[in-house]
Amino acid sequence: MASSFSSSMRGGRGRKLKSEINVVPYIDVMLVLLIIFMVMPSANDPSVVDLPRAEKSTKPPSDYVQIVLKPNGALSIGVKGKDEDAPETAPNRDALVRKLRTIHAAHPDYPVLIAGDKDSKYDDVIQLISEAKKLGITRVGLSTK
Repeated sequence: MASSFSSSMRGGRGRKLKSEINVVPYIDVMLVLLIIFMVMPSANDPSVVDLPRAEKSTKPPSDYVQIVLKPNGALSIGVKGKDEDAPETAPNRDALVRKLRTIHAAHPDYPVLIAGDKDSKYDDVIQLISEAKKLGITRVGLSTK
């Protein structure tokens, strides 16, 4: 009995171990993950930015030019402070820039505060800041609630 055991271990046909990895299940999992990651970004709209609310860090200046931008694109401009006048609506950005130029000529030391609604487009606010800087206004800020 001992001889048959040792002969089967040495010379007999024993089982060979298979040393291959089956990668088909891994490929299936990777394809599912790829599909999930391709579908997820389309659910988020990158053009919508929900701006956070900010605490009042500093007191706004007493006299300033205020530009209000509504989410529907309506624009208005006016002077706040001791020379306060009623805000005027502007039909488009060019008319607003012309009005801002005349107000800045009358009050060159007044800063400009832009009050953009949180649902308004971020690009519109940036364009207004850029236009004010082009006119030579150095103090341009954002008004928060």
